[in-house]
Amino acid sequence: MNPKKTLSQEDQLLFRQLMSDTRKLKQDTVQHAPVRPQSRAIPEKRLQSEQADNSHYFSDEFQPLLAEDGPVRYVRADVSHYELKKLRRGDYTPEIFLDLHGLTQQQAKKELGALLAACRREHLFCASVMHGHGKHILKQQTPLWLAQHPYVMAFHQAPKLFGGDAAILVLIETEEWQPPELP
Repeated sequence: MNPKKTLSQEDQLLFRQLMSDTRKLKQDTVQHAPVRPQSRAIPEKRLQSEQADNSHYFSDEFQPLLAEDGPVRYVRADVSHYELKKLRRGDYTPEIFLDLHGLTQQQAKKELGALLAACRREHLFCASVMHGHGKHILKQQTPLWLAQHPYVMAFHQAPKLFGGDAAILVLIETEEWQPPELP
């Protein structure tokens, strides 16, 4: 109905007569909070242990053989190259992001270890690691570290949507989820 057009007196009277036996509806809309799995509180000591366990794979001396032409990319030998193609196209959406801007190499290694531990613990398959441009130190080292880790299946330079050449999308091998055993 056009808001500029008003009803005539007769139409208004007719409407009120037709609606005389009705009552106003009570607003009963309920907003439900999304159902999230219960997260167990993980002891700080365990978190630090996982971080240390996952960051000990990162060596500065070992230089894995990565493609030198084109964008930075890697695929583990037992993983299909099609997964790499899906990463390049942006078919995978990162479920967790890690920003390494402003960190030293030591701090970045620890944070990468913590990221990989968190991904395995929370069953997250795809992660984005934002190393930035800067002096190109972390940009060069991050792929070398990731290629050394046994749980990293593949990685590729992120599409523009997720940071372009200042970020890497990583596929992480996650443990198979098993339902808890009933007593």
